[in-house]
Amino acid sequence: MTTEFDIALLRRFEPVIRYTQGEQFFPMDAGRYVTQSSLWLHRPNQPLHRLWDEGNLTLEKLAEPRSDGPDAIYYLKFIDPLSLTDMLVYQIEQVREGIAGQGEDVFRAGRGRLARVGYISRFVAALFSLSLLARGRVPGDTAVAAARAYKQMMAQQETYTYYGRVVRKNGWVGLQYWFFYAYNNWRSGFYGANDHESDWEMIYIYLYEDNSGQLCPEWVAYALHDFAGDDLRRRWDDPEIEKVGEHPVIYAGAGSHASYFQRGEYIAELVLPLISPVVKLVDDIQEWWEAKLRPYLGEDEKQRKWSDFSIFRVPFVDYARGDGLSIGSGQEKQWSQPQLLDPMPNWAANYRGLWGFYVRDPLSGEDAPAGPLYNRDGSQRRSWYDPLGWSGLDKVIPPNRRLAEVEQRLEELNTTWQALSAEINSKTVQLNKLGLEAAAMSEQPHLKNRLLENERQSEELSQRLNHLRAERADNEALREALQHYAQRIQSGERGPLRTHIRRAHRPTTYQELRLSQFAEAWAAVSMGVMVLGFVILAIFAPAYLFLGLFSLVMLFIAIESAFRRRIARLINWLTVALAGIAAVILLLEFWDEALVAAVLIAGGYITWENLRELRR
Repeated sequence: MTTEFDIALLRRFEPVIRYTQGEQFFPMDAGRYVTQSSLWLHRPNQPLHRLWDEGNLTLEKLAEPRSDGPDAIYYLKFIDPLSLTDMLVYQIEQVREGIAGQGEDVFRAGRGRLARVGYISRFVAALFSLSLLARGRVPGDTAVAAARAYKQMMAQQETYTYYGRVVRKNGWVGLQYWFFYAYNNWRSGFYGANDHESDWEMIYIYLYEDNSGQLCPEWVAYALHDFAGDDLRRRWDDPEIEKVGEHPVIYAGAGSHASYFQRGEYIAELVLPLISPVVKLVDDIQEWWEAKLRPYLGEDEKQRKWSDFSIFRVPFVDYARGDGLSIGSGQEKQWSQPQLLDPMPNWAANYRGLWGFYVRDPLSGEDAPAGPLYNRDGSQRRSWYDPLGWSGLDKVIPPNRRLAEVEQRLEELNTTWQALSAEINSKTVQLNKLGLEAAAMSEQPHLKNRLLENERQSEELSQRLNHLRAERADNEALREALQHYAQRIQSGERGPLRTHIRRAHRPTTYQELRLSQFAEAWAAVSMGVMVLGFVILAIFAPAYLFLGLFSLVMLFIAIESAFRRRIARLINWLTVALAGIAAVILLLEFWDEALVAAVLIAGGYITWENLRELRR
């Protein structure tokens, strides 16, 4: 396909992005960012080395080959933190804009993130906050400096740019849209997990060619932090996808720029490396339990928020309200001409370094990301080399090829069925012969050894026949299912929308956001108060430490339940818990008597059942 065709295809489906009030960074030309940046080299135990100054660096220079050893880390540096004088000037500018009525696009957090989760999550969040003191982190005033620099660039030339790529694989045509941001100020601007210079975000739109040769959209997948798989994907006719004509709408997270299908506020969770084994264990247990219960769950229960159970993750709120600037078709701001990543430009292919400041954060959250092709460690992104597997689409056949694939699979199953039937018939004849021989030898003592061998062969043959018959029955059931599926395809049915989704990300509901201001304040101070209470008990009443701590925890749980209107549930839970504890105590105290009673009850039950059988 020609470059012009690919550009036209990208333009036809280019997304609309809606931001939250207070967002300061929008998709831009990466070349302008690079020109404003300097390029640095970091090597262990050696001074930092500046390779290019800001103003002199270009995308072409960024793509130059470099070889400074396996431990070399290259990174861009976009901005320095503001001085006290510059910070004061910025604050004065903000006040002037507010007086002039230009500062109406201001972010207000609403309900705090800690009020949305339980005590364990708050405790983990406290550990994360403390870890920022020891980890590498981007200074908060760097975000202010980056916002000023970006604002100045937009004042010189206001453009909104995306990078496009068209991938053709396994019958699918994937349109990949990359959005580059000068800065991610999720932490400093919106109380999120991290800040870092630069940000690359991405979505896919998957098309197929219908019988008339027209390209039709079938799936959309939005990148969301570090997630991958089926949960990121929605079918084109899913009502969850909002569209402006043929342009899908993205609701971008404030500061984080993560992509969501619906407007709202989302709980985004971060796993700390120290407790990641615990998180994996909890996830595995939850998945096993869901797999066992799933056939008995209603649709609402199947689609419930996974984050309700992720108590060992650090909670943050992603504000994707969509009440700020909108970019795209029919919006207040329009996209400029897309820049293609196919054929791959040299800067994308050759530069594996970071696109912003390297702060040496062991969690990598505050380090800048690499480019669209690479992860921070220089390895290639899965979303680049595996566009179908990244969104779980590698197991889905395009609609235009589905019927032919079903018919081919039916032919294969028919061939297998015939082979199974032939083998079953052959082995049934063999088994019949062995049965005749066994009947003849059963009363001939001198053929005892031959009879034993006959019985062994018969047993092996019977087991093989059982396996073959079960396999043929499964074959028949699968053929029947495929035949019904072929009929549904021929009738135009597209199948269920969301059977592929297991952990859908859902915005917080209005009911979940309804808490008083006092409850908000309590959520913010509760962990600190609990720690303070523990210290007071340890110093002034060490003899009652465990009893006091238990009482303190129960008091906090009661207060939390009152705020969340769950007193009745708490009372029920306590009743069940106390009943269980009482039962355990009684069992331990009267173990011998309990064992005798259990044996007597079991004996009586067996006798009763046997007598009932005699009466029939």
